[in-house]
Amino acid sequence: MPIQLYRIDDRMIHGQVVVGWGQPLDIHLLVLVDDVVASSEWEQELYRMAVPPEMDIRFESVAGAAACHDEFAGDKRNSIFVVPDIPTMQRLVVAVPDIKSVNIGGLHHRAGRNQKLRYVFLTPDEEKMLSDLASKGVTVTAQDVPSARVVPLEELVSGEAAA
Repeated sequence: MPIQLYRIDDRMIHGQVVVGWGQPLDIHLLVLVDDVVASSEWEQELYRMAVPPEMDIRFESVAGAAACHDEFAGDKRNSIFVVPDIPTMQRLVVAVPDIKSVNIGGLHHRAGRNQKLRYVFLTPDEEKMLSDLASKGVTVTAQDVPSARVVPLEELVSGEAAA
């Protein structure tokens, strides 16, 4: 399947995505799913600067990504879908029930969030949203780069994961 990864990362496009995941998975297409960025040429231009020339990038709203999902899945190029937050991923999974696995790559500190890993901070509401995804049959794990240990959701929310 050409879509290699569905990732939640509040920084969206940066070195871990482009190099850390892009090189080992042979990624040639990034799909950034964010309603605000999809309608902002200025923000799109900023993200384009972080993408190497051999990699294409598409900017889609959640509705646009859902409408084009079959096109992306049928593309011969390997791709990664990146969303900025859990609510956006939740909306995408509802719109595209084929999504069976979600990677938490980076949700950083902000007020109300508790540290779960060095790169994952969650509010109780975000933990519930992730558990809701899992109850729908979606495998949710945290892993910042491919060489890092995969942390299952149960371990992440229970506090068993080493911070």
